[in-house]
Amino acid sequence: MTAPEPAYEPRRFRSTVPFYARYRLGYPHALIRRVVERAGLTAGDAVMDLGCGPGLLAIPFAKEAMAVTAVDPEPEMIAAAGAAAAEAGVTLALLQASSFDLPAGIGPFGLVAMGRSFHWMERSETLRILDGLVAPGGAIALFHDEHPRTVENGWRDLLHEIADTYGRDRASHIQARESTRHRSHESVLLDSAFARLERVGVVIRRALSADDIVGLALSLSTTSPEKLGDRRVAFEADLRAGLARLSPEGRFTEIAELSALIAWR
Repeated sequence: MTAPEPAYEPRRFRSTVPFYARYRLGYPHALIRRVVERAGLTAGDAVMDLGCGPGLLAIPFAKEAMAVTAVDPEPEMIAAAGAAAAEAGVTLALLQASSFDLPAGIGPFGLVAMGRSFHWMERSETLRILDGLVAPGGAIALFHDEHPRTVENGWRDLLHEIADTYGRDRASHIQARESTRHRSHESVLLDSAFARLERVGVVIRRALSADDIVGLALSLSTTSPEKLGDRRVAFEADLRAGLARLSPEGRFTEIAELSALIAWR
């Protein structure tokens, strides 16, 4: 028996919209280019960004001259993606939907990209549906970020410790991920039609302030403004106090690998 998938909550991220695009890590141009090349995409090819949020993948792929359909169940995320696309000077086809209710007649797509969203889905069923939407020779790409255990990333441990006191460790997706019955994305993909896997990645380093870390925390489902409710002020105060102890100067560093797990039939 495997750990259950997280419960479907289509508006899980509605209160994170003002923070998501500003504070989450974006995807480097070099990573997007590598995926375009490995997936064999050319200008005008159809790409779906499934679980697009404010367009952190959809817009870079549109800048590579792809015909991008951006899909998200949260209407405010769709609106944010549209506004960001207009500011970037690119066009997206915007679709309010999810992996649970993709409309008939869309596709085929040369690539279906998912940025930090696949773990919210019924993964095996999603891959079964996508098998009918991905063009012959097309691929799926799961984008993610990993943070090595290094002194520079110590603020992340602090953030998790404080967030746990506000219920982060009781979230269903956190418990599922830490369960001995958890199946990785690789495991699920290897049992699907998309079983030929390859990973590409780019390592980045960036400077952060305490405000950046607080904003990042508020972009997460476990410490979103909606989840915290009237505890938000206390949470922010606790986090800022911990960060001040960690760096009285208020300067922090993030080291991360932004990667894409590409899967073909």
